[in-house]
Amino acid sequence: MPYKEKPVEKLYYSIGEVSRMLGVAVSTVRFWENEFDILKPMKNKKGNRMFTQSDVKNLKLIHQLLKVEGMTIPGVKKRMSGKWEETDFKYEIGQSLQKIRDILTGLRDSV
Repeated sequence: MPYKEKPVEKLYYSIGEVSRMLGVAVSTVRFWENEFDILKPMKNKKGNRMFTQSDVKNLKLIHQLLKVEGMTIPGVKKRMSGKWEETDFKYEIGQSLQKIRDILTGLRDSV
């Protein structure tokens, strides 16, 4: 089996990088930061937002609930306040299943 390098994971991501990951505007990420208490990005000396891996994960979850599942902001707030562990667990399962699907699709296409 060939050697594969592990993808580089950064400690901090800029707001532009996060917006490109999610496919939304920078203003949307700023709006979500103000709306959801769980998002607390650090700011550097210039005042630029620096998102950690956990912030990015939370933003991906918020994006999933709002854009993919079609929930409202109050609905997402309610779900995250009451059943955060369950919501996070379901998101992780969905991500794992998507990775498995991508691997299987790649195998099918390579044959």
